[in-house]
Amino acid sequence: MAKAKTVYVCTNCGADSPKWIGKCPVCGEWNTYVEQVVVKEPTVRHTIPGLKQEGMRIQLLRDITSQEEVRVDLLDSEFNRVLGGGLVKGSLVLIGGEPGIGKSTLVLQTVLGLEGLKTLYVSGEESAQQLKLRADRLPHQNGDCLIYCETNLEQILVQAQNVQPDLLIVDSIQTIFSESVESSPGSVSQIRECSATILKYAKESGVPVLLIGHINKEGTIAGPKVLEHIVDTVLQFEGDQHYMYRILRSIKNRFGSTSELGIYEMRQNGLRIVSNPSELLLTQNHEGLSGVAISAAIEGVRPFLIETQALVSSAVYGTPQRSATGFDIRRMNMLLAVLEKRAGFKLIQKDVFLNIAGGLRVNDPAIDLAVIAAVLSSNLDIPVEPNSCMAGEVGLSGEIRPVNRIEQRIREAQKLGFSRMIIPYNNLNGMENFKSEIQLFQARKVEEAFKILFR
Repeated sequence: MAKAKTVYVCTNCGADSPKWIGKCPVCGEWNTYVEQVVVKEPTVRHTIPGLKQEGMRIQLLRDITSQEEVRVDLLDSEFNRVLGGGLVKGSLVLIGGEPGIGKSTLVLQTVLGLEGLKTLYVSGEESAQQLKLRADRLPHQNGDCLIYCETNLEQILVQAQNVQPDLLIVDSIQTIFSESVESSPGSVSQIRECSATILKYAKESGVPVLLIGHINKEGTIAGPKVLEHIVDTVLQFEGDQHYMYRILRSIKNRFGSTSELGIYEMRQNGLRIVSNPSELLLTQNHEGLSGVAISAAIEGVRPFLIETQALVSSAVYGTPQRSATGFDIRRMNMLLAVLEKRAGFKLIQKDVFLNIAGGLRVNDPAIDLAVIAAVLSSNLDIPVEPNSCMAGEVGLSGEIRPVNRIEQRIREAQKLGFSRMIIPYNNLNGMENFKSEIQLFQARKVEEAFKILFR
């Protein structure tokens, strides 16, 4: 007879305790322990059946042969870029995002566009009729897409063995449960056991698996942190559901870079790939408006121009407000201190609001120059010189530091019709053969950049 006992498990890291505690001693989070009933089966020590002896053989590193991963082309340039060039066979990919952001639409639209690829779509949240209504709104229709509405993991694996799909999709991992675990779906034990079993199936069969996951109120993947360690790739689908743009980011990727991002536009007939995000992120009628500066940024390997907006006004209350959307608030405070100390502009009694247009969150330090230019433009109520863009990192002493891949930034600005660009001094050293039709201004300090912009 199996013996049942009650334990308390941390929903953040998966650590367990025989009694409830307020703060997890492993991850340090508060109020994350939940009660779970665990049935301990009698263990019998024996050899693992089906385990090959050659798999346990110790090898020298130089004797192991490496080969390039076999990837599946998803016929989606943005999706392929974020994954690192395509979906690796036998990999386990987790896609997370807010409710209603378009995770299921992205996955269903992608698999419906893959002709000749047998796909098994397992839905634990929606019925077959609901999936059919969603598929009818999408532009592509793939007859090889099989729909299976089930939440029992054992039944799902049996059907996968019978069907032998080329791609398996599970929507979502929080609704799947295993009969070997005595807890409700979505609990720490169920998610950990189900994800580990699906990983074993993916590695043994070579079938790539896409898992769709929920997020909690903090914006991270719901469930134990071990879920992100088990999978090969973790993708985050971001964006405000009240706006049209969606961003696909890579948080973890064992087969590619984590600095890539893909941009989509949500429409009634599905998601549209945004091949040139610069045209959508720039406002066409900002000429003559103060507080707007254009910066040439790079995310991953793709350059694009973004619009930095700033609003500076007199503080109504005693303490001035500092707010930033899409930009690090601590870095903005550092740039404001540089403006006051090195350039002589008094902003201590001013409210400063900063916004990166388009809903993007940019970590590229090359937009520092655009941030202080937009702040100064709004403070003086003088618009930035039209058809001008800039790229440069600002140091604590007010110097403009060189940035990487400056030639790609210049070509992107030239392609979009800009005629003037401010770059750091000597940033083009070693590129004597570089030719550009755009007028380049080199600045050593922020004062020199201000004279060029507001002359």
